[in-house]
This record gives sequence, structure tokens and C-alpha cells, in this order.
Amino acid sequence: MSRLEGKIALVTGGSLGFGAAIARRLAQEGAAVAVNYPFSMPEADAVVSQIKQSGGRAISVRADITKRDEVELMMRQVIGDFGALDILVNNAGAYEFVALESVTEDHFHRLFNLNVLGTILVTQAALPHLKKLGGSVVNISSVVSVCPSALAPVYSATKGAIDALTKSLAKAHADRQIRFNTVNPGLTPTDGVQKLGTFGADLLQEILEQTPLRRNGMVQDVAAAVVFFASEESSFITGESLLVSGGRR
Repeated sequence: MSRLEGKIALVTGGSLGFGAAIARRLAQEGAAVAVNYPFSMPEADAVVSQIKQSGGRAISVRADITKRDEVELMMRQVIGDFGALDILVNNAGAYEFVALESVTEDHFHRLFNLNVLGTILVTQAALPHLKKLGGSVVNISSVVSVCPSALAPVYSATKGAIDALTKSLAKAHADRQIRFNTVNPGLTPTDGVQKLGTFGADLLQEILEQTPLRRNGMVQDVAAAVVFFASEESSFITGESLLVSGGRR
């Protein structure tokens, strides 16, 4: 039997990169998956189609997670289609590498609104629907929460906030047996990383030299960690951060 057979999952930012890999892997393990997207409907529908072609259940749901009304509508759609929620993966986020001297109010608020406020709003909307005795929330953080980048103080701060938020919520909702954990990836060449264009050959080589396993991460590495936290294999684990960074810290 698959590890997540009969479970219902929502993945924010599920149309590309980590989110798409996570959605596909959850479905492979037996979960029905709601794939959230903010704008890129064709990409979300492609992920849903791949899941369905493999015999799984999936829907796409649009929402800007920084807006409460859109988040609440998304949650009503998920519950309306699937009837329940077992697993929430807060993956949607933004990263911009801007040194302190160039930080603007817009940059600060854009990153904190999406990376932190969005996670809070989606979790608020999900909590009434998460099943007792086994509900799991997995927040996608980053290795920069423990190994901050000199080039990205605001982004690093948002991920430190996610780690702290997760530990707080793990304590607050332990009485309902809802577990909260983070997966903290190292450098992984997702579509977003490549489009950002920040990582030149010299910087990539420097990061590799700081990584004991001497390779970049893959989206599959992150998806596997999410499945672990979503499954009963981690039923006695909450409030933890799992670095998926090849030993870099």
C-alpha cells in the first residue's frame, strides 16, 4: 500500500519547481493533490494532467496567497472537491538576492508578504479542515535560515521567520496531533533559480565547495523529504527543520 493512500494534500506554488515535483511525488504515494498556482494556469494544469495520466487524482486551484479572500476561496474549492485535508505544503515563495545597500521597502514587503504572510494565511484557512490525529503541515524553508547568504539578507530573514513560525505552530497545535515541520533545501537548479540569473559559474563553484556531498540538490530530494514528513513515518516528529543541502550548513 502507498504511504499516503487516501490522503488529501494541498501544495501552494505547485505548478513549477519544487512545488510541481512535490505534487507529483505526493500523488505517486497515493494522495489526491490540489495544485495551487497564482498566475501560471497552463503549468498547473500540466502537473494535474501528469498526475491523472498516472492514475492519480488532482485539481488546480488559483489563489494569490497574500490575499485572505483568495486563500479562503481556494480552501473552499479544495474542500468542495475532496471533502477534507490531511496534508498542507506551504511551498509558494519568492527569492530575490539584494544586498543590504540596495534593499527597498518594496523588496522587503514583497518577500515578507509572500514568504511569511502567505504561509500564515494559508495555514489559518487550512487549520479548521486539517484532520486530527495525523494532519501534517510542511513548510518549505531554505538552508539560508541557518547559513544566511551575505547577498540576500531579506530573503534569509524570511526563511528564518518560517523556521521560527513552524516551531511555534508545532507547539500550539500539538494537542490536535497536527505536526508542523520544515524542509530546508540547499541550492537546487529549479526554473526559478535559473531565471534569477544570480548564480554565475564562480558562485556555483564556491557553493559546491562548501557542500560536503559535492553536488547541487535536485527537486526530487526535496519531494522525498516532504513525503517523509507527510507520512506516518514521521508521526513522532514535529517542530523540526530538515536540511536537504548535501551537508552544507
